[in-house]
Amino acid sequence: MALSCKSWLSNEGGKHLLLLLWLSINVLLFWKTFTLYYHGAQYYYLHRMLGLGLCISRASASVLNLNCSLVLLPMCRTLLAFLRGSQKTMNRKARRLLDKSKTFHITCGFTICLFSVVHVAAHMVNALNFSLHYSEEFPALNVARYRDEDPRKILFTTLPGITGFFMVLVLFLMCTSSSYSLRYSNYDIFWYTHNLFIVFYILLLLHVTGGMMKYQTNLNEHIPGCINPNKTIIDDFPVSEYPPESEVEPEPGLETNFGRICAEAPKFVSNLQMTWLWVSGPLCLYCAERLYRYIRSNKPVTIVTVNSHPSDVIEIRMVKDNFRARPGQYIVLHCPSVSVFESHPFTLTTSPAENRRTFGIHLRVLGDWTERFRELLLSETNMDAEILPILQQRNYPKLYIDGPFGSPSEEVFNYEVSLCVAGGIGVTPFASVLNTLLIDWKQYKLRRLYLIWVCKEIQSFLWFADLLCILHNKNLNGDKYQMLNSRLIIGKPRLKLLFGEIAKCNRQKCVGVFCCGPSKLSKELHKLSNKSSSHGTKFEYNKESFS
Repeated sequence: MALSCKSWLSNEGGKHLLLLLWLSINVLLFWKTFTLYYHGAQYYYLHRMLGLGLCISRASASVLNLNCSLVLLPMCRTLLAFLRGSQKTMNRKARRLLDKSKTFHITCGFTICLFSVVHVAAHMVNALNFSLHYSEEFPALNVARYRDEDPRKILFTTLPGITGFFMVLVLFLMCTSSSYSLRYSNYDIFWYTHNLFIVFYILLLLHVTGGMMKYQTNLNEHIPGCINPNKTIIDDFPVSEYPPESEVEPEPGLETNFGRICAEAPKFVSNLQMTWLWVSGPLCLYCAERLYRYIRSNKPVTIVTVNSHPSDVIEIRMVKDNFRARPGQYIVLHCPSVSVFESHPFTLTTSPAENRRTFGIHLRVLGDWTERFRELLLSETNMDAEILPILQQRNYPKLYIDGPFGSPSEEVFNYEVSLCVAGGIGVTPFASVLNTLLIDWKQYKLRRLYLIWVCKEIQSFLWFADLLCILHNKNLNGDKYQMLNSRLIIGKPRLKLLFGEIAKCNRQKCVGVFCCGPSKLSKELHKLSNKSSSHGTKFEYNKESFS
């Protein structure tokens, strides 16, 4: 039981602690802002006019400010790759939290959508109250131009109302296009609509300049709720010698909460806009990174070879000056001849080394983008050819790469024992690991590596058959793939039995579990990693995902 808790804490503890911290900050920020507008003296008159709508709209705005700033940080891929590579300053647990950056981005995005609904609903109530509670005594406090003005005019003829409407529209498009089914069936829609975040932030910075919400500035000269006699009476009663409440005759229509006569009428100014302070830092950081990435990726790569493999898999070997990458990292490919704006991430299957400048990827043809890309890379007469050497003098399309960026697979070398489980084309990050071990494995901590590769078609195993055989140190005379056939199992992998065998062979050790494949396979591995082991072996789960 103790070991089961230890395994769960190792895999889930950091993630849940970070989530609890984030949730606590959101709750605290909402509550503090709510109580400020509910009890704050400077908002006394505005709260009396708008009621709870004021408190809820401002409290939800504070949560939106926080998450609109945090949602950008997980998308700073270069920064995350740098932090992941700083092994001297960050321990393994901290680096593993970086693997949750995509999940954190989605969580912040969902929170933005949720509290945008709350914020909009509260402001619809505010617009109604501005119309119904139009104040003749404090004209500067009004947003409505007259009593009983149509609330729709307030919402759609003011800058905050117009920008708010388009922000909600942008959020709706981004949210609906982010669903898994739509991303899988039509990635183009997701890509284009998600880049509307630029429009969203422009509208956000314009939205807060409206100045609809105002607070009282002269609290010392006018205590909220007090009486405001004319100047001749003020001269007879100095501020320090106010008569008791029973001797004061309140002005008609003005409540007397404090029973004192104030020196002047209340003065109101628009709220200080805090959104700029919240989002400016992360926004500038993100823009600076995007500029750096643009400069770094503006020179096209040189395509060395293009190989066609079974099961619609294409291998591309490239070279680029000053390109460095760690095993397990990924790059983002951009081919203007296929799409002017669209880019896609692919894991490096071969990384540059001291004696090798080339690097490569394997991509599976699945979808419109990869279909068009294959057509440009391979001629019709050579679509079924196994190898298309550079000697053919083909005019390959211009290809740009952005990266490299970090991934969980980089941590394979930081365990003494690692278990890598791949599904189909998900073997690509582990191919890079195997290639690196083939060159020099002695410099790493890793001493034992288990690789489980699940494919629907036997032909798929030929993608990296030569690499697997060489690593297995077998004599390749005779049957070239004899080792591969001897290790082939038909049917679903018996993962529970496998975990038991690994635990038995690696007692009291920490085994790194890495998965790149379907969600069903990932969930099963995750569940098994959290369970206890009778041999004192702890499994730490790492899921491959592109941030």
